[in-house]
Amino acid sequence: MLSLASAVSPVDGVLYLHGFNSGSESPKARLMRAACARIDHRGRPLACLTPQLPHHPQAAYETAEKVLRSLGDNTLLVGSSMGGFLATCLAERFALPAVVINPAVEPARLVSEWRGMAVVNDYTGERFVIEASHRDELQALTPASLTPQRYLLLLGTADETLDCREAFQAYAGCRTLLLPGGDHGFSRLREFLPAVLAHGGHRLDDVPSAVDEVSGTAP
Repeated sequence: MLSLASAVSPVDGVLYLHGFNSGSESPKARLMRAACARIDHRGRPLACLTPQLPHHPQAAYETAEKVLRSLGDNTLLVGSSMGGFLATCLAERFALPAVVINPAVEPARLVSEWRGMAVVNDYTGERFVIEASHRDELQALTPASLTPQRYLLLLGTADETLDCREAFQAYAGCRTLLLPGGDHGFSRLREFLPAVLAHGGHRLDDVPSAVDEVSGTAP
């Protein structure tokens, strides 16, 4: 198992943000909850929230911020794909540590290419169409700059959805773990959980079993 030594004070909670058109019951969301449940923090399991985010970026950000405020100002942000982008927005605004997994870089540009596409969310059953407003909201949310020391970047080198080189460049100077051949869903996240939690000052000895392991490609 991978681990990274951390001298930071332990966080009081973890906020996991799923990717675009994914859900709060995605494999990685379940895995994060299972990992946090195995950490004893002041006599109780480490708090972990994995909210269902709306498909509109501004609404998703507002939902994430509301949940973050409920957890407090000592929280580790973890986000995958578009959730990684939102985690970055929150990390920069509130000066928090964050783990970003195959994060979307310049998502406004990506969404522009999908404009007019009809989408169905497999987790919620919601149907919607990608509109210009998705692009405009992402442009408005994009931070002007990143603070490298806040982040742990997890990148799969064979991401079939995003170009990992863009994230590698955008998060230059961040602590980075590369998974050779890793897919967009980062299906081997279980192996990286000790490093993820160490970025929040916690030691994870009891890694969730293979039953909780990510098996799909949902972000």
